[in-house]
Amino acid sequence: MSFRRLQGIRRFPALFMLCLLCGAAGAQAAASLPSVESFFAYPTLVNAQLSPDGRYVAMLVPAKDGYVRLGVMDVATRAPKVIASFDAADISQFHWVNSDRLVFDAGDRTIGLGEQTQAGGLYAINRDGTDFRQLVLRDLQQQSSSVRSVLPWHTFFYSTIRNSDDIYVGQVDPGGIGKVKPIHLLRLNTRTGRSAIVDRPGLTTRWLMDWQGEPRVATTLDGDMESVFYLDPEQKSWRKLIEFNTFTGHGFVPYFLGPDGSLYVSSRQGTDKTSLYRYDLVKNSVDPQPLVSLQGYDFSGAIVSNDKKFLGVRFETDAEDTKWFDPEMQAMQQAVNDLLPSTVNRITVAGHAQTPYVLVRSYSDVQPVAYFLYDGKEKKLTALGNSMPQINPQQMSGKDMVHYKARDGLEIPAYLTMPNGASKKNLPMVVLVHGGPYVRDGAWNWNREVQFLASRGYVVLEPEFRGSTGFGWKHFRAGWKQWGLAMQDDVADGARWAIAQGIADPKRICIAGASYGGYATLMGLIRDPDLYRCGFEWVGVTDINLMYNVSWSDISSEYLKYGMPVLVGDQQKDAAQLKATSPLENAARIKQPLLLAYGGSDKRVPIIHGSKFRDAVKATNPDVEWIEYPEEGHGWHLQKNNVDFWSRVEKFLGREIGRPASTSTSTSTSTSTSTSTSTSTSTSTSTSTSTSTSTSTSTSTSTSTSTSTSTSAD
Repeated sequence: MSFRRLQGIRRFPALFMLCLLCGAAGAQAAASLPSVESFFAYPTLVNAQLSPDGRYVAMLVPAKDGYVRLGVMDVATRAPKVIASFDAADISQFHWVNSDRLVFDAGDRTIGLGEQTQAGGLYAINRDGTDFRQLVLRDLQQQSSSVRSVLPWHTFFYSTIRNSDDIYVGQVDPGGIGKVKPIHLLRLNTRTGRSAIVDRPGLTTRWLMDWQGEPRVATTLDGDMESVFYLDPEQKSWRKLIEFNTFTGHGFVPYFLGPDGSLYVSSRQGTDKTSLYRYDLVKNSVDPQPLVSLQGYDFSGAIVSNDKKFLGVRFETDAEDTKWFDPEMQAMQQAVNDLLPSTVNRITVAGHAQTPYVLVRSYSDVQPVAYFLYDGKEKKLTALGNSMPQINPQQMSGKDMVHYKARDGLEIPAYLTMPNGASKKNLPMVVLVHGGPYVRDGAWNWNREVQFLASRGYVVLEPEFRGSTGFGWKHFRAGWKQWGLAMQDDVADGARWAIAQGIADPKRICIAGASYGGYATLMGLIRDPDLYRCGFEWVGVTDINLMYNVSWSDISSEYLKYGMPVLVGDQQKDAAQLKATSPLENAARIKQPLLLAYGGSDKRVPIIHGSKFRDAVKATNPDVEWIEYPEEGHGWHLQKNNVDFWSRVEKFLGREIGRPASTSTSTSTSTSTSTSTSTSTSTSTSTSTSTSTSTSTSTSTSTSTSTSTSTSAD
């Protein structure tokens, strides 16, 4: 299956609810090039959820003052109502407790991650706006500043309980820096605020609920060993199902508990790719035959159900798809797809629906997320709204998955985005390296950074280099201890593939990325100086030994002790390799123009990575630009900083690799002011402009078969 850009992409109507609640943003004229601000504006529709009875839709929408509010709409009357808001804070996340009550937390998107001093708390309210109750408040001002970035709030919604005002919440002890913290599970009544803690089998890092919403499976971590426990409903005691090494072992990930008590897990079972299996709780073994296998991909997805049965499986290959086992749902999916033929259309069903409506979340590579209601009885689709109504899909650029061979023969998947309306030949290109690095980062969806780049005339290549997850054990395993080596070669081989295909101009290629992608950017400039004309990176690792040695990083001690020596390199055994693959140690070899950007409050990659490298590289390279956002953490949270950063990158790229003559000039109308500090010693006087790359702030360190709570360094 390949989701290529299709004909007939439509502009979805602005949300009528937004017009009533907050006023919808207007779309730009199709003739003008989208401004920087249009790509990095806050969404006007943040989230939408159908109530368990299917009679209401709850949404997060911004008010005229900019703060995000919680609204509820009756699907029958289409009557919207704001039920919760704060005077000087946003509502960040919400969940239906039951069809009459919701819970939500608070945040503030007007401050940087490094400035957050208070946890989000937890609140409850009826769908008509009555019976408001504050359930949890956590003020972290007295804690170490590192705690705020590791854990902005530490009591969070976990699961609803069927036919109850109670919910389960996870509570994490702030603890010390770099510690893996257990998730305590509490049963909390949303009307009284009373809670009771649930017994756990160890240092629990993950819980799985059964069909009724009760805890049945717990995953624990002890050093580098991960265990999965099952709470027998008859015996009322925990029993261990499996134990394996969290970084290198072949265990399984619990996914779902069915109405008959069946446990479904993701596992390899001796094969290269993970699949979805049923786990036999009587025999204590995984069934030999998988329920869902994906050719070329590890299984990653979710079970779709109502309160009566298992309806289907949602999964990701080159794009998201759903396999329905229920004929009625399959027919409904086809009907929706016929009405929205150019998008991925994710259908959400109510748990115990009393109406014929389902919620549709629709998106594509050129279309930001939009929400619809589909009436299964009348076969009609009603638009609720678009998260980014100012974005015109006709101006966006199509994304496709491609494959190329690395120099040792390993097949490398990658996403390729070609500029809309360009000649498709001999174009300037940005090779965008994802963070992690042990994650799958690319997806067939609308990505603001990639689309911004493409709108300025740049090809964007996003390699899923070895070590990336989601493409099998062999692909993942091939990346162990290959920072700056084979992982780096995979990226370079992708650039050379694009040159050989006639896509990229060999004299106009720039490498870029954040976090690990920032590391790869620097190593690319060092290892392949004739391939890359320039580089820009943000929040990038500049020395692996610094990851080990910096005491104020939020990288967990477990990952430093058990994960990094295996996946990245051992400080003692691999000392020579770590030095040879250190951008800091090799900074003098970088002669190309370079842009560096860091957050002053970053705890994942502390700013010392950037400042030490800046001082080292500027000693021999006069063309280095430095940007610092003091209030930001591992990536840019504030809109003004995103606009400032990408505007600077646009100028940098335009100066260094230019823009095709056929692409029109940017018409950005930014009036925001940056609070960053920036220094540059570049002597270039070119005035052409262009664009930049995507932010990756992943903290996942999960291996191919298990979900670990230890945090990655990048």
